[in-house]
Amino acid sequence: MSHLLIITVILAYFLMLFGVSYLTSYKADNNAFFTGDRQSPWYVVAIAMVGTSISGVTFISVPGSVVASQFSYIQMVFGFVTGYFVVAFLFVPLYYKLNLISIYEYLGNRFGKYSYKTGSGFFLISKMLGCGVRMYLTSLVLQIILFDKIGIPFWLNVAITIFIVWLYTFKGGVKTLVWTDMIQTLSLVLTVILCIWYIANELDLNFSRLIDVVKESPLSKTFYFEDSNDKRFFWKQFLAGVFTTVAMTGLDQDMMQKNLSCKNMRDAQKNVLSYGVMFLPINILFLSLGIILYMYAEKAQISLPPNSDQVFPYIATSGFLPDIVGILFILGLIAAAFSSAGSALTSLTTSFTIDILRANKDGDENRIKKTRQITHAANAVIMAIIICVFEMLNNTHVIDAVYIVASYTYGPLLGLYMFGLFTKINVRDKFVPFIAIASPVLCYIISMNSEKWFNGYKMGYELLIVNALITILGLVIVKRSGKYIG
Repeated sequence: MSHLLIITVILAYFLMLFGVSYLTSYKADNNAFFTGDRQSPWYVVAIAMVGTSISGVTFISVPGSVVASQFSYIQMVFGFVTGYFVVAFLFVPLYYKLNLISIYEYLGNRFGKYSYKTGSGFFLISKMLGCGVRMYLTSLVLQIILFDKIGIPFWLNVAITIFIVWLYTFKGGVKTLVWTDMIQTLSLVLTVILCIWYIANELDLNFSRLIDVVKESPLSKTFYFEDSNDKRFFWKQFLAGVFTTVAMTGLDQDMMQKNLSCKNMRDAQKNVLSYGVMFLPINILFLSLGIILYMYAEKAQISLPPNSDQVFPYIATSGFLPDIVGILFILGLIAAAFSSAGSALTSLTTSFTIDILRANKDGDENRIKKTRQITHAANAVIMAIIICVFEMLNNTHVIDAVYIVASYTYGPLLGLYMFGLFTKINVRDKFVPFIAIASPVLCYIISMNSEKWFNGYKMGYELLIVNALITILGLVIVKRSGKYIG
């Protein structure tokens, strides 16, 4: 593929984003930035949320993962879908009842100011690291495909990328994101379908034969009930999927901010259930793409890179397939990455402005706007620095990294919310930050020694559940007399 063609495609896509941003952010105020004026159509939000959830990690890593994990990821997706029902009927009613801007205000109401700051702080750390991991992978692929070949260093690649994300989100916030993310989701899904179609043509597979080939492939094995020590064991994956969704959606300001922009609770619930159910067919598409990628590589005798995260980018952009596949890959990658990054940057700005700085307390709209804008720019700079640090560490096994980060940082959040929602026990609020810090440390120690201590049992994504349970135990230890009335 020519460099000029790649640059033209990328610029055209960015111009489209800026056009949508301009139209949706016209006369946008603080309320539009934080809540979308609570006027977002639920079906637009539902489509937008798919793109936010998928990110560049799924787009690149999931197709390549089939050679090592087959279709076992679907077990986790079933857990995701179940988790979305929990979010829709447990968390959405709670947040609408309390009329929250930041969902961590609940912790302040339930436990006190230290718990409130702890919840927000863990979200800020988790979201910044998680988004950094995702954007690192995207930036790395773009560096290999384009920027290395035209002499642009990685740090400048990152600076350009984050600047564009900042530019189309700084004014409209959520009001803009629900529309840009909807477009990016549709672009992403269409890209995957077209990539499958073009590669299937190269393999002389019609639609019915393609389905048969995927079903008959040994790489399509989905369920693993045999060995509980296997990371692919069904109940490990399923339960991890449930609790990951509860934590990374229901307890995540990024994900819930769009949900709370719907007109009312019923619309928000329809939105959550709709995009939750969409996850199953979309992930089957990604995994099916992985099977035919490996089939094509074998047929064409392509020597694949050792890292599975690089398989899809390598085959799509190295001239083995028609140029249109490379163009589609780049569009899909950008759509996934920018949807996730724009949403993360907006939610980080909201949480820091509302939860940490408490800028909304004095009611001065101009002061809130100025604080929001400074925070938005600062978060963009920090995100760029984190991506560059990941590049220095040079570890591209990203899909595992995302869920491991989530297990350690969302675990205390999950524990706090479960304890708050399902007990009436009060706690000594000032001890909560220490418990939230100690829980991931203890969880890490258990994880490193699980095979020795538990007869060969190897911890996987269920680290999140263990982390939450340790947090709950700590809260029981610091309980105080009297019950919470709420």
